[in-house]
Amino acid sequence: MKTQKTIKFLSLLAITSFALTSCSDDDDNGMDMPMAEVSTKIYTSNNANGNIDEIDVSDMSNVESKTLITVSTAADGVYYDSDSDAVFQASRSNLSLEGFSNVSMITSGTTVSVDFSGPSDMTSPREVAVNGNFYVVADNSDVDGDTNTPDGRLFIYQKSGSNFTLRNTITTNFKLWGITFAGSDLYAIVDVTDQLAVFNNFLSNTTDATVMATKTISVEGIVRTHGLAYDMDSDVMVLTDIGVASGTPTSASDGGFHVISNFSNKFNSTSNGGTLAMSSQVRVAGSNTMLGNPVDVAYDSMTETVYIAEAANGKILAFNNISSGGNLTPVLDYNLASASAVYLSKQ
Repeated sequence: MKTQKTIKFLSLLAITSFALTSCSDDDDNGMDMPMAEVSTKIYTSNNANGNIDEIDVSDMSNVESKTLITVSTAADGVYYDSDSDAVFQASRSNLSLEGFSNVSMITSGTTVSVDFSGPSDMTSPREVAVNGNFYVVADNSDVDGDTNTPDGRLFIYQKSGSNFTLRNTITTNFKLWGITFAGSDLYAIVDVTDQLAVFNNFLSNTTDATVMATKTISVEGIVRTHGLAYDMDSDVMVLTDIGVASGTPTSASDGGFHVISNFSNKFNSTSNGGTLAMSSQVRVAGSNTMLGNPVDVAYDSMTETVYIAEAANGKILAFNNISSGGNLTPVLDYNLASASAVYLSKQ
């Protein structure tokens, strides 16, 4: 699962930049100081075996990976906390949040014990969005027992020590999938549509309640959106399009993703219930992309690289040179059966 799906940049980068600037002012020997290397890793979950993969994509010509064997047999939203070196996922087999510590020290193929856990009170957990110690999980199961009335739930957990406690549950009047924070606002995918919703100041809803989205817009060119990633620094939103998702051979190649630059202005300029025009976006799709059911996405604003969890074709894919869109060939093609979520961490 996203860049809050936050893309995390460690303070070392800022410190290094400052030090280099200072040196350039004081030194006159003409020597260039070496730039600090940036480690770029993506963390993935899947619905085939529930394991977590850590994929080091710092050098696309030399990609390395390792697998953590978890207690789950299926999982979705994933999040890595670099401060505690812990990775978390929403277990679809155990219906709870679970976390594993000391990730950097674990060797590939190790069966890991759960170090962080919460109650098994969800029904169909999907994406995870994190804001401080609050972990929000989108659950796309039917709430009222009537499949003709779309609805969903957002479970708000508070992390304290090694435990997750359910603070409250928000019911929505639409089916959910992807979610991501942008500051205090929560963006949410309106599943089975081309729509994107936002809940302003989301965590201020502290009791169990049905809450209407602050605003909902349609995104032209999308058949059915699923995953989303937002980067506040560059103000870029990426949305995936899973197409018809019918399970037929055609549906394994009709996916894509949309990149929306200057997102805040474009979203704010679109009226509630209105449509964001295709001319305000860039679409990547086509036979070369291997996109059929791109269920989740992460975005690296430093390299302008999009990472996709592609469920239908069982892959983690990466794309760069995305500014013009089109039928791009991925620069990373990593096999992962029933890929369900992807999270990017930079250190």
